[in-house]
Amino acid sequence: MSIRTRHNLLYLLVFGIAMGFLEAIVVVYLRAQYYPDGFSFPMAVISMDIYAAELVRELCTIVMLLAVAFICGQNRLQRLSYFFYSFAIWDIFYYVGLKAFLDWPPSLLTWDILFLIPVPWLGPLLAPLLCSLTMIVFSLIVLHVLDEQADFTFRIRDWVLLISGAVVVFITFIWDYTAILISNDLIFEFFSLSESQQFRYIITSYVPVYYNWPLFIFGMILIYIPIFAIFRRFLISSEVD
Repeated sequence: MSIRTRHNLLYLLVFGIAMGFLEAIVVVYLRAQYYPDGFSFPMAVISMDIYAAELVRELCTIVMLLAVAFICGQNRLQRLSYFFYSFAIWDIFYYVGLKAFLDWPPSLLTWDILFLIPVPWLGPLLAPLLCSLTMIVFSLIVLHVLDEQADFTFRIRDWVLLISGAVVVFITFIWDYTAILISNDLIFEFFSLSESQQFRYIITSYVPVYYNWPLFIFGMILIYIPIFAIFRRFLISSEVD
């Protein structure tokens, strides 16, 4: 791996750690207001102003991570890899920050609200942390391969498997609330859910109990197949050279 890439990874590591702790501090304030006895399901009702601010905060988080990835990367694959890497570091240290400030979560199987766009993402903490570790593995492999072979490209099959796996994992996170919308005939009110009293009642009484681990594992397998295939092709081509 080149010196430039190593430096970029170090800078992004520092950035991701700082960003993770900063977001954890914001959540410390939110939980002090809405969950004074500690976070647990069902979700508390928050004002529309705070909910809107949370959506903007999440969008800003993604924009910030994309911005540093574009600064560090010189092509699309590098930028994608740096984005995944910084996202993963941020996510991991967000939970490290929560543990440091709130002594939460009590275990890796504790449920949490992972994201809010387009609907709340729910899941045991172990699931997003495994995703973060996977993003780090993907990023390090791709960045190393590109350092050694600048013209290395992904095959269509690689993209299909990566995207399919990501979609499957995404489905496991939004499964609960999507099912709620469908079963309560709220799917056609999607863009006005924030004003729906029925939806607000549902989320303040809903406690998740089952996470679809088999589907999650299937999605992760789909993701790792092209990751290992990419690394294997790189090793074979290196031996030939």
